[in-house]
Amino acid sequence: MIAPQPADIAPATTPARALTMSTVAFTVCFAVWTIFSIIGVRIKQELGLSDTAFGLLVGTPILTGSLVRLALGIWTDRYGGRIVYMATMLASAAATFLLSFAHTYTHMLLAALGVGIAGGSFAVGVAYVSRFYPPEKQGTALGIFGAGNVGAAVTKFVAPFVLVAWGWEAVAQVWAVALVITAVVFWFTTGDDPVIRARQTGQGKPHSFASDFEPLKNVQVWRFALYYFFVFGGFVALALWLPRYLIGVYGFDIETAGMVGAAYSIPASIFRAYGGALSDKAGARTVMYWTFAVSAVCTLILSVPAADYVVHGINGAKTFHFEIGPWAFVAVIFVLGFFMSLGKAAVYKHIPVYYPENVGAVGGLVGMIGGLGGFVLPLLFGVLNDLTGLWTSCFMALFVIIAASLAWMHMAIRKMERRQADLQPA
Repeated sequence: MIAPQPADIAPATTPARALTMSTVAFTVCFAVWTIFSIIGVRIKQELGLSDTAFGLLVGTPILTGSLVRLALGIWTDRYGGRIVYMATMLASAAATFLLSFAHTYTHMLLAALGVGIAGGSFAVGVAYVSRFYPPEKQGTALGIFGAGNVGAAVTKFVAPFVLVAWGWEAVAQVWAVALVITAVVFWFTTGDDPVIRARQTGQGKPHSFASDFEPLKNVQVWRFALYYFFVFGGFVALALWLPRYLIGVYGFDIETAGMVGAAYSIPASIFRAYGGALSDKAGARTVMYWTFAVSAVCTLILSVPAADYVVHGINGAKTFHFEIGPWAFVAVIFVLGFFMSLGKAAVYKHIPVYYPENVGAVGGLVGMIGGLGGFVLPLLFGVLNDLTGLWTSCFMALFVIIAASLAWMHMAIRKMERRQADLQPA
């Protein structure tokens, strides 16, 4: 075998540049991935969709972006993040542009499948970025990269104004062009990661196909996936569902609903970088305990529907009205988003520590399950709305998921502590 010549090897890139460009690219990809959170509201009005049909529409891109994460993570381990990242962005851009020509519900669902490829970029970025940093800095680096979730807020801030001015079709076209530009800039400003460069010079060998899947047999990996189902899947679901919720519950117009929805998306995104640094310093396990505890309180509060209560006192019946007002709702959502952002970083802090040789595969699986939460939950929210007639039923569902995750985590940690205690000499 002839060793590759220097001209055959992609130029080197610094860790800072790789992280910066990956984060920018992920931000744009996430803005595209959540495009239906805004244009879906207008499409629902035009087509007269039920809440269940609306939930399926906004969740379909999330389904694709979730299912492709495992494959994209493995391909990144094998071929490098630079080429896989660019291909992912270009494929999604093509589907997003074609979306603007869809005018039936079926055609929109088909286009939404292609739009969702953008969501797979997370698995690519995690595997790509993590290879540039040592274990003690990976939590911070991946937390900064994950802050690209703020793309959901970009869509909520900008898309409503583009939609009102030129229609939802223009939103799809503008977002597609932005993705193509980002893909080109990313390609010309980054290089291959150290592992791929080592292989190009004959100093490293790729894993076997079977070894890529070996860690997925561990129950621990699936436990991490459940955590991510809530902290990330729940974030995506609420990012998609909140404009609809705010319009239905508080009567906001689409511009205001988009702005308020961004008040949730921003802390749930940018504080992910802080969550990564906090996980490096205090430990990912501690961060997860705080995430689940506070999130449980927030979702419990938001689960209580507006109601009138009658209390029969000494002097007769007294009536009380309970309702969470719009500003109280925004405040609680802000807190929920903040702690979910910490949890997202904490989950991915675990992966390169426990599975340093399989970050792409394990990260892809965890990301896939988390992304599936972003598909399943909006659909579940719509079904619960139709079945119960209660707007707050979405938060009831989230509370159940949090309680199950917290219980499993605590039992697993106690079991591990007992095992370690048994191994200690008497």
